Amino acid sequence: QLQLVESGGGLVQPGGSLRLSCAASRFTLRNWYIGWFRQAPGKEREGVSAISSSGGTTNYANSVKGRFTISRDNAKNTVYLQMSSLKFEDTAVYYCAAGRRDSLLTQTYDYWGQGTQVTVSS
Repeated sequence: QLQLVESGGGLVQPGGSLRLSCAASRFTLRNWYIGWFRQAPGKEREGVSAISSSGGTTNYANSVKGRFTISRDNAKNTVYLQMSSLKFEDTAVYYCAAGRRDSLLTQTYDYWGQGTQVTVSS
């Protein structure tokens, strides 16, 4: 069973920054595309960002482009999401997922973490 674990969420003021981490246990991430998704209360889960297995290709939702940066360290078996200039509307549970192609669509991912809460509030 592939397991992904997110960490790094928390409470931050508007304009602040957080870095989320997605780590894997019992398998290596290097062969997988990794996506970050989020789900706010009452809303559908949406794709935020994705990165190819090599890290050479990244993809961002328009709502976070220029503010969020996805990266990966295959030696540490970890994928990161650096979030800056956070806004109230970024508040959500953030999930990472492993899939076989570059996509921001939830249905293209096979394995999911449990999520980490990000709350942007003054």
